[in-house]
Formats: sequence, C-alpha cells, structure tokens
Amino acid sequence: MNFLEILLIALSMAMDAFAVCLGAGTLRQTPGERSTFRLSFHFGLFQFLMPVVGWLAGTTIERYIADYDHWIAFGLLAFVGIRMLRSGFDPNDEQQQNDISRGWTLVMLSVAVSIDALAIGLSLGLIGATIWYPAAVIGVVTGLVSWLGLQLGNKLSVKFGERMEIAGGIVLILIGIRILIAHIMG
Repeated sequence: MNFLEILLIALSMAMDAFAVCLGAGTLRQTPGERSTFRLSFHFGLFQFLMPVVGWLAGTTIERYIADYDHWIAFGLLAFVGIRMLRSGFDPNDEQQQNDISRGWTLVMLSVAVSIDALAIGLSLGLIGATIWYPAAVIGVVTGLVSWLGLQLGNKLSVKFGERMEIAGGIVLILIGIRILIAHIMG
C-alpha cells in the first residue's frame, strides 16, 4: 500500500472521531486544552491499537464479533448522546459538569469510534500487508482530526450554547444509527 492509500483509509477512519469530537466540543463545560489533548490522544491511540488487534487476531476472533460489533458501537454512542441531550435540555443537570475526556465516558467513546478500525486491521492482515506503518498513520491522523473537531465544536458552542450540545447529542446518536444501517445493508 502506498502512502496516499493509507492516508485515505486514515481519513475515512477519522470521520467518526471527528463527528464525535465536534459534538463533544459543543459541551459548554469542556475544561480546556488538557481535556482536548486527552480526548484527541485517546481517539488516536485507540485508532492505532484497534487495527493492530484486528491484524493480530486474524479470522479467529472476527467471526465472533462480526455479528454484534455494530450494536456495541451504537450502544456506546447512543448512551453518550442521550447524556448530552439531557444536559442540553436541562442546563442545571449535573451531567453537564462531567468531563467527557475522563473515566468510562472516554473509554466508551474511544472504543465506539475505533471498532471499524478492527476490521481494517483484519483486512490488512488477510492481504498480507504490514500493520505498524498504516496503524501509526491512522492513529496520528485520527488524533489531529479529533483535535480539529474539538476546536471547531468549542467555537460553535461559544456562539450557539445549549443548542449545539443538543445537536452534538443528536449527531452521536445518528452516527450510531449509521453504523447499524451500514451493517444491516451490507
């Protein structure tokens, strides 16, 4: 695989992370640059690790997770999206104070946006491609695109406030639905 092919794969893998970060950035209580770095770093890290895991697992694990990986991604994204919707509709809700770049929310979002990368790693393993370089490019691109999504989301939040938080929650739920539809359709 040449660099352009790997870059295109990386950009396509990063789009879910970008959309999640755009939504996450709309939270009015995003606690600054450390939080932005932490979320971007973990999205990039998980996008690096999942292709490696998929590549190492080969076809043995794929048949066990293929039937429900889309449900896991949908469930995680819907859970976080519903929390954002609740917070957007009730500005006094204590959920609004949570830092999404910490704890289980961070892990759930990181796994949800990187499950598709597992299949990419599996595919690369099946065609005999090496994994380390593509995984590194996917991880770095995802980290950068995530950072950009958070920056844009934060700017939109300042301008539009709670409406953007509601929109962010809806976006997360729609991404989950898109994952389900893509699996069902094909």
